[in-house]
Amino acid sequence: MRRNQHLPLTETTYYILLALLKTNHGYAIMQDVETMSEGEVRIAAGTMYGAIENLLKLGWIIAVPSTDSRRKMYHITPIGKSILALETERIRKLSTLASQFDF
Repeated sequence: MRRNQHLPLTETTYYILLALLKTNHGYAIMQDVETMSEGEVRIAAGTMYGAIENLLKLGWIIAVPSTDSRRKMYHITPIGKSILALETERIRKLSTLASQFDF
């Protein structure tokens, strides 16, 4: 089976897609990523908004209406969920393989 051309995802992209399983805005996504990664991944504002633009172009996320005109809200699409699931499975396989070795 051929691997999806978009895999592997960057760690940042993976965390952003996870964060967007619930509708959220950029700053909250940045906070969620830092929390999920236990402070190991911090996304700068420029990186965040560049990633958002890229994910929008790929169709992995969509902008959703917001009651707060100051904040743009985003949510993962079915395509984005599919990519996230493929990457999660890839990571699980790597983890299973690595667990068979002593190091």
